[in-house]
Amino acid sequence: MIVRIMGEGQLTLDNAHLAELNELDDQLLAEIESGDEEGFRRTLGALLNGVRRLGVPLPDDSLEPSELILPAPEATLAEVKEILRDDGLIPG
Repeated sequence: MIVRIMGEGQLTLDNAHLAELNELDDQLLAEIESGDEEGFRRTLGALLNGVRRLGVPLPDDSLEPSELILPAPEATLAEVKEILRDDGLIPG
């Protein structure tokens, strides 16, 4: 799976890691729904760090279709809420 982190680039991520990342996605959704800004910041950071840790960066000059696009680390809760529209970040 090709994942893009907005403002950073693309990574190849093995589907075997989706379960681990889905847990963070579920937690992030709950924090967004409750308006928990502090939890949102913490969990978004953990999700992005997980993708960075588990993924393999694609070369900067490579532009592949992304199956998943994650918000930039500095994205606000309101911005991510707009992006999500109840779909979640990680496909289930």
